[in-house]
Amino acid sequence: MEKEKFYFIVNRLILPLFTGSFLVGEEESSAREAEVALGKQNSLLIKPNKTADYRLILKRGRAFQPFEINLLKNIIKEINDITEVPLLDPTYEMTLLDKAIEKAVCDSVALSASSTMLGLVTELNHWSERTYEGKKINFGIILNLSENVEELALHYTNMLSSDFFALLSDGKSSFVEFNRDGYLMGYVSLAKVRNYAFTAPNEFGFVARYCGEKKVGIALTENGDLLIFKNRTLMFAKRRGKWNIYSHEEVIQLLSYRTAHSLKEIRRAIYLSAIDCSFRYTGGIIVYLKKDMAQSALTHVDARDILTEKHYEMKKAQELEESEKLYNLSSAEKTREFYSLPYNEFLAQNNCYKAECLKQIIEDKKFHELNRKLREEIIAMDGATIIDFDGTIIAAGAILKIEAGSIGGGGRLAAAMDLAKYGISLKISQDGVIQGFSSDKKNSKTRLLFTVS
Repeated sequence: MEKEKFYFIVNRLILPLFTGSFLVGEEESSAREAEVALGKQNSLLIKPNKTADYRLILKRGRAFQPFEINLLKNIIKEINDITEVPLLDPTYEMTLLDKAIEKAVCDSVALSASSTMLGLVTELNHWSERTYEGKKINFGIILNLSENVEELALHYTNMLSSDFFALLSDGKSSFVEFNRDGYLMGYVSLAKVRNYAFTAPNEFGFVARYCGEKKVGIALTENGDLLIFKNRTLMFAKRRGKWNIYSHEEVIQLLSYRTAHSLKEIRRAIYLSAIDCSFRYTGGIIVYLKKDMAQSALTHVDARDILTEKHYEMKKAQELEESEKLYNLSSAEKTREFYSLPYNEFLAQNNCYKAECLKQIIEDKKFHELNRKLREEIIAMDGATIIDFDGTIIAAGAILKIEAGSIGGGGRLAAAMDLAKYGISLKISQDGVIQGFSSDKKNSKTRLLFTVS
């Protein structure tokens, strides 16, 4: 394969799959070195074949994991099989290369049943472009990887494209199950599935918990997303026409970037809530503060949005001190008058209905102690959710004060980037993309820490 073509394939197909990865260059290679290998500092080295005299260097904010390396090996193999065939039509070749990614995903998940899984995924891709009675549909399929113990008659190719099949599952609590050879096993209701821990969007908790080592869940949503579950985890999703791989634990670890004060249970709750908002397409901003950064972050928060008495008193002292510096007696007097009341009376006097409502609902619980659905709904409110290092919710639905015109790209992005200097900030866009930001200590600039599509 020509180098120019390999560069094109990496940029067009491989980088979008490994969300947040980017190409930094190349290095010399010999025939002794593998097509895929781990490099230094969260890098991955890839080349089109053993004899290539170069390797491309891919990097991202988190380390590449063994299952990702195996996936990439499958992708390189599939790509080589396609590019070795003399094809006259470049468009047709590109279609096959796109399919190679899909096949590699199925190979890595279903192993010996990968051809059955590829067929099922292909049928659901067709359904993602169809409607039933004018509406997009939800679909759910379980692929059972266990050894077949009985002969079955109905194959998925006989029914999956038929209209009647569109009504048999919802992709969340009801699924149709096929064996590893693609034969119909029956209907599965997941409403009473055992309460295992899972790592997936909350609305797909039933299927995530149900799919252990021997079952693969495939869910198609009305938005056209195609989700793959195994080992009680969301492993892959095809969104906006592109496959994405999910390395959940690595992102959870990155939420402790350059700090030893954060608890994993808080980081996990923040990440899972961000994933929930992503797949619900609600958007949001989450700011997770480092220790001793609350006072600095409060300069961006209106006192009427603050949810704890402790942080109200911090804000009050901050504002009073600042007003004294202005040498403006009228301004200082107005500030003292504004903060003259105790916290609860302040909220009542200033008609802070949102803060009062949230205080009563939250009941002094930490973020990670809240019901998961409630966390999602709080984050989806217009404004930012600000969480102290210990999980205390300082503010929710807060409209932040940031320097006007300092950062382009929209209000949510500007707010997330500006508050990253106090910890980790997450911007969840309404198209489902999650971006994590932090401050670089060397030059005090905001850096993109990770992206999850």
